[in-house]
Amino acid sequence: MNKSITQATQDDKQISKSIKRFFTRFHISSALKVSNTYKKKGIPVTEIFQYLFLLIFSNRSMYMNLITGRNTPGFAKDTVYRFMKMIQINWIRFTTILSSRIIKEAIIPLDSKDRTNVFIIDDSMFERNRSKKVELLAKIYDHAKHKYRFGFRMLTLGWSDGSTFLPVNSILLSTENKKNRINEAVKADKRTFGYKRRKLSMEKGTSAMLSLLNTAKRAAIPAKYVLFDSWFSSPSTLHAVKGIGYDVIGMAKKTPKMFFRYNGEDMSLVSIYNRNKKRRGKSRYLLSVMVDVVKNGEIIPAKVVYVRNRNKRKEYLCLISTDINLTENEIIRIYGKRWDIEVFFKVCKSYLNLSRECNSLSYDAMTVHTAVVFTRYMMLSLESRESNDSRSLGELFLYFSDELSDITWIQAFQMLLQMFWTMFEENTELSDEKINEMMETFMNALPVMLKTQLHAA
Repeated sequence: MNKSITQATQDDKQISKSIKRFFTRFHISSALKVSNTYKKKGIPVTEIFQYLFLLIFSNRSMYMNLITGRNTPGFAKDTVYRFMKMIQINWIRFTTILSSRIIKEAIIPLDSKDRTNVFIIDDSMFERNRSKKVELLAKIYDHAKHKYRFGFRMLTLGWSDGSTFLPVNSILLSTENKKNRINEAVKADKRTFGYKRRKLSMEKGTSAMLSLLNTAKRAAIPAKYVLFDSWFSSPSTLHAVKGIGYDVIGMAKKTPKMFFRYNGEDMSLVSIYNRNKKRRGKSRYLLSVMVDVVKNGEIIPAKVVYVRNRNKRKEYLCLISTDINLTENEIIRIYGKRWDIEVFFKVCKSYLNLSRECNSLSYDAMTVHTAVVFTRYMMLSLESRESNDSRSLGELFLYFSDELSDITWIQAFQMLLQMFWTMFEENTELSDEKINEMMETFMNALPVMLKTQLHAA
């Protein structure tokens, strides 16, 4: 039993160092402070945030940790609940500042100057189907499952260089239609950030998107293009994003109600397509035309690229770019980066317990939970980038959580056996052979699962 530190122990220490290094390197405590996060008394808010951050890696909820007495914090659960319901904290600013620091300090210095950095905007369902008393709960149509569900639309602004994706900020959208809101917002001081995010949650998605984009603009996050799908690609949105200072590459709707000016005539994208001759052969695109995006008398030149739909060969997709200097192949290539945000949503829901970990009825608490999940993803994404690990983010998460959960009982059991061995040596006159024989008898009586884990360690 005289063994050195096990490999599992070494891995656990390395993981703990990685998490501690992440919090220290990017000054998460100062990011919280800048976002108006202060303690009223007692426990520093950084400790509470770190506890929430690490909760996922123990494979147990805070409630189960308190019941079992494992991984319990040095403060009461009410302290955590009060922290999550604080309305004066600007969580949109916190995630924006943190992502900005990671991008500028860890990613951009290693990127080529020719690499194209982009913002990506999309939304995903934040389900709360099991409760009807959640603040600002709304009846939302899930376009993936084609049915209405209770919850929110998690509108997210992300950043990508084509290799690494980082969430920048988000807002849980309720609905501007009062008839579809199950519950209204609680009363809050209009001077607080809690009131402002509640108000933002009841605006249209395109309006909330511009607010998130302006926040990222003020943080000076380097990006040239904004990518989004057809839900946001209206002429008014193209003008608004262009006014902020970014070019747009988006998927445009083939609706007869949306018009672009082509050869001096307002036409739909379908009419423009039917009027022109298509490219032959196996070209990456079928047609490319120049149009004007007109809104309130203002004109923005744009390039529309018609791409064959891989899933339905007889149909086509329309990509529109306000940067007319890009080639058709470049437009297609850059827009391909939009898929990064779909991967992000999948990882957050499948591995980081997005929406499932938080059962609070408070809108502020759900916002805190989202910020914590975003921070976890940032750490995993950076770890994957800097370690050049071929494993996926999901595998990296399982590596973190498995090691942290195993060490809580495997290492403790080994330390207990080591203590008994030392006690026998110092307090009895038994020989080493007799002690070994007793230990072997004890080990053979253990359950097979426990015995296998100990031998593996």
